Amino acid sequence: MITYQLVIEGSYFSSASFDKADFTPESLICVDQSGIIDRVISVSENDYQTVKQAAIDNDILKKVPSGSYLLPGFTDLHIHAPQWPQAGLALDKPLNEWLNTYTFPLEAKFKDLNYAKKVYQSLIKELLANGTTTGLFFGSVDTDANLVLAKICAQLGQRAFIGKVAMDNPDQTPDYYRDETSQVALSETESFIKQLQQLQQETGADLTPVITPRFVPSCTDETLQGLGDLAQKYNLPIQSHCSESIWEDQYAIDRFNLRDAEVLTKFGLLTDKAVMAHGTQLSDSDLELFEQKQTAIAHCPISNAYFGNSIMRVQAAQQHHVKVGLGTDISGGFSPSIYRNMQQAIMSSQMLQDSGQANTRLSASNAFYLATVGGAKALHIKSGQIKADFKADLQIVQDQYFELSSNQASEIFERLVYHTNKENIKQVYVAGKLVHNNQGENNGK
Repeated sequence: MITYQLVIEGSYFSSASFDKADFTPESLICVDQSGIIDRVISVSENDYQTVKQAAIDNDILKKVPSGSYLLPGFTDLHIHAPQWPQAGLALDKPLNEWLNTYTFPLEAKFKDLNYAKKVYQSLIKELLANGTTTGLFFGSVDTDANLVLAKICAQLGQRAFIGKVAMDNPDQTPDYYRDETSQVALSETESFIKQLQQLQQETGADLTPVITPRFVPSCTDETLQGLGDLAQKYNLPIQSHCSESIWEDQYAIDRFNLRDAEVLTKFGLLTDKAVMAHGTQLSDSDLELFEQKQTAIAHCPISNAYFGNSIMRVQAAQQHHVKVGLGTDISGGFSPSIYRNMQQAIMSSQMLQDSGQANTRLSASNAFYLATVGGAKALHIKSGQIKADFKADLQIVQDQYFELSSNQASEIFERLVYHTNKENIKQVYVAGKLVHNNQGENNGK
């Protein structure tokens, strides 16, 4: 028998497809020493009891309590890490005022590394407590602060994709918070890439540098081109915003006489490793371009309600075979919970349908797929499903209405999607390692 680091006994939900979430009753999830699910053994298989007893003997069996279920960990495709202290602040203001009065002054404070450490400790603990096992982060302009974020992700066990934000266009960025020149933006980005790769080698943590132009208006042509070149040189993921708002779309047309997606393509920033946030204004031709480039979209439904001027057309993206996952967009979105964003994605889709756009409605199964499989596929990681050869990124979630309501699997699943809050998430594992524990050490063991 393979020596496992963990065996979990319980029932679980995992996406079978965009439209279907499967329920599997009592099983053993066997996690190997590298944090990969080696086997999922159903109770009817011959060696179920043998493997279970061996796990008990080795003190590595974790039994999911009655009324709780195992779910895959979530991937959050869009987090502005330095904006965590202002989550929920000034969301009634226009975007330009929100950025210049609140956001840029806050991000500039991250030159203070003690402040950065305090904020990032809080943020990463909060994300893990909400079941987010992988995060795609915008850092700040300051390389050293971004390395603080990376070290905290390594210490606390979150898988992290992190970008040093590049922004050097003096017309659209404040003088106190920008890269001094394009050369500085590019050299600091390259320095961050090398330092993060070194940190990854030293710690063994799952850390990946990401090319991060804030968005087209923030960057000069030279910087956009240079970042596209760096992405190609180092074969790295890219993240930015695309067609988040009517203003952003119009800005691209006014400056380049091209649509936002076309500008990003022009500079080599729309690739199969790119994740573009929001996309509320994406046209059918934009989606065709995303399909051609195999670029993913981070759907941020809470944030889009405040700043997106529209609702992202998830079903249209699916029909174009465009990868879509969910993002909280801290702090354009106030909540660090992907559960809250699943709920908002479903509600927003109903509003889109009610506005006369046919076939736009999302189900709980659709939203769950985006939170798990969609996000993992966007980042090319084998996560988001509970099956052999996938990373053991898992959350144990309590159905708080288990004693009151129907225990049909489909109804339990919908309750978990709609009612789970941080208090109901009892344990979280990244690659088989316990990274969040909201219950007694021996409870359920």
